[in-house]
Amino acid sequence: MLQIFDDRDALAQGAAALFAELAHNAVADHDRFTVLLAGGETPRLTYQALAQEPYRSTVPWDKVHVFWGDERCVPEDDPRSNALMARQALLDHVAVRAENIHPIRSNGLPQQVADAYGVELAEYFGWEAPCFDLVLLGLGDDGHTLSLLPGSAALKEHLRWTAVAKRPEEDFSRVTLTAPIVNQAATILFLVAGSGKAQVLPHVLEDADPPYPAQLIQPDSGDLRWFVDRDAAQEISEQND
Repeated sequence: MLQIFDDRDALAQGAAALFAELAHNAVADHDRFTVLLAGGETPRLTYQALAQEPYRSTVPWDKVHVFWGDERCVPEDDPRSNALMARQALLDHVAVRAENIHPIRSNGLPQQVADAYGVELAEYFGWEAPCFDLVLLGLGDDGHTLSLLPGSAALKEHLRWTAVAKRPEEDFSRVTLTAPIVNQAATILFLVAGSGKAQVLPHVLEDADPPYPAQLIQPDSGDLRWFVDRDAAQEISEQND
């Protein structure tokens, strides 16, 4: 489902409302809400909205279990850290239990970090493939999501739950969850804003062949939603409006 918002602030408010709705539903159904967070500016605005009323006091934060879809292998206090961003924008301001926060800890070699997070996921989900209640994703200008980067071996990973990826121009590696695990989720929500995404978005949504990493995200049985602002949606054909 594609929903277009007037601007990125309205998109963030819409995403926060959906987060709250799904959290209440999941807690009522199975007494917890598992969410996979994303990095990026548009998710940040959503986190900031969730840290304010009415969501700050109405979301059942004590039942929320937080994971990350990817992380840069940088120190925890590095401003490029996805976990640090989420803490500053949201987690430091709401009543999430410390033991329910599961960051990707970049305190070893990248493959060791990836393997350790795979074990953490397995232990939490009882060694069955994780089924997150909600996965939040962004979209890069090159059509990547998570750290499923164009041309990376992580795109072809079908067995492991986590993988390592790296851009040649970057001085750090990344750890990412793989597409098959993300596709187990009950709801996957892409958050896409800004004119910089206007060229790639219609290709990701409409192209028959999947040359873009984001096209690997196709839920097995869950709900796929796209929340997009008008700047990002300006090149989308009318049939997707």
